Amino acid sequence: MASTRNKNTPGNYCQDQRQNTQSESWQLYTNGANGLAYDSRLAGNGLNPGQMPWSTLSYNPVDIETFLFGIGSTNLVDPVSPLRPELKCLSSANVFKKQDIIMPVPLAVSKTQRPFPIP
Repeated sequence: MASTRNKNTPGNYCQDQRQNTQSESWQLYTNGANGLAYDSRLAGNGLNPGQMPWSTLSYNPVDIETFLFGIGSTNLVDPVSPLRPELKCLSSANVFKKQDIIMPVPLAVSKTQRPFPIP
């Protein structure tokens, strides 16, 4: 018996394949809404820190995480080598520039005068 629905036509097949490819490329886009930032920076003046992926702050995040969780710390057959973290140097993103602090001349209180009376 022949198919009476419109599911097995070449046009429908091409449409399904295009939907699959587009949804896959949307989900796997690196700089998407839930992905990595295009230019990762630390929060500076006027910004609150946001979420950063685990691989943003160092070049070897897996080694650091296994060290912090203590994985392999009690392995007597093949002891774990000492951890050498390879940290990334990130610049900070500032919304405004801070002005230089102007320090006043040190206050010299004269010992020969009475203090100001408080009412």
